[in-house]
Amino acid sequence: MESSQPTEGTKPPSLRDLTLYFLKLGTIGFGGPAALVGYMRKDLVDESKTLDETTYNLSLALAQIMPGPLAAQTAIAIGYFQGGVLGATLVGLAFILPSFLMVLGLSWLYVTYGGLPWMQALFYGIGAVVISIIAIAAYRLARGTNKRDPLLWGIFALLLAATVVSQAELAVLFLLAGLIAVFVRAWPGWNRALWIAAACGLLAAMIWGMETFLLRADALAGDGNILLQILLFFTKAGAFVFGSGLAIVPFLQQGVVHDLGWLNEHQFLDAVAVALITPGPVVITVAFIGYLVAGVGGAAVAAIGIFLPVYIFTIVPAPWFQRHRDNPQLRAFVSGATAAASGAIAGAVIVLGQRAIFDMPTALIALVGLGLLWKFRLQEPLLVAGAGVSGLILFRG
Repeated sequence: MESSQPTEGTKPPSLRDLTLYFLKLGTIGFGGPAALVGYMRKDLVDESKTLDETTYNLSLALAQIMPGPLAAQTAIAIGYFQGGVLGATLVGLAFILPSFLMVLGLSWLYVTYGGLPWMQALFYGIGAVVISIIAIAAYRLARGTNKRDPLLWGIFALLLAATVVSQAELAVLFLLAGLIAVFVRAWPGWNRALWIAAACGLLAAMIWGMETFLLRADALAGDGNILLQILLFFTKAGAFVFGSGLAIVPFLQQGVVHDLGWLNEHQFLDAVAVALITPGPVVITVAFIGYLVAGVGGAAVAAIGIFLPVYIFTIVPAPWFQRHRDNPQLRAFVSGATAAASGAIAGAVIVLGQRAIFDMPTALIALVGLGLLWKFRLQEPLLVAGAGVSGLILFRG
């Protein structure tokens, strides 16, 4: 399996160092998908220069085009482009395992001691400052991705507005953004344009067909095998929620609270709080949900279900992306899809901010956090710890 070559100015990639970096990021990386992919760019492209910008953008675009949570999929794509299937596997495990173990421990405490009232207090402060972390990361991602390109900023604005209005990230818009960039910047001629449009339509149809299959399989599982039902439900969630892990929250709420009745509203809010007070990918909250439903087995099966489609939807199309990375149509498509990603993430900041910032103390925590990040570039774990202490002091229930 060939790996991408570093451009001039980058150091030769080391799979060991890359795996250790993602183990560290999975252990201390707070802020959700926008922050995490921002850290990847800052640490690997801007500072250490172990990854060239083209490979980073290709990884981000692949993660955005294919279904699944953004941060985990971008990490797996980077691992693939730097080290093939082995790289994707090692990076994916390194990134996911630390937060999974943390959530497993919190789940045990939650069940053992009948709930975590202090967690709501922590979420009160941390949820507000996380919005600041995501906002700064979204700004840096958009600035680095779109530069001064008016077309890309236009796509950014449209996806931001669509995300805010729909309260979700719409797969068809990412495909459409890529097509617009192809047709405007790298017109391939009518014959190839029709083929490219047909390929995007086929991809959309395949996604719809797989979703229909999983919906039927989920229904057939019924209550007879709870682990199978958990596996099918979270596989469906991982396969058909596009963009950031933040977008999975309303999908999970509808499924686990209203459709399946596994959790009540209070328990689901606790699950979201667990995701936001632990580092790593936001979708690791599924392990908490799985634990409440069926213990350690449920947590493990939920994690497998949510991340297996992410892994498959990365390594299967990645070789084609890698071979054709210099193709002008692919480069244009990647630029459009990446701009769409930055707009959708910025929209997610607004959507999530409406839920996390709802009174004067949370607004103050968010503004102070924004100022500290902007002016002093305070380390995010320190900021999260301070916000958690503020939440414990200010929260009144």
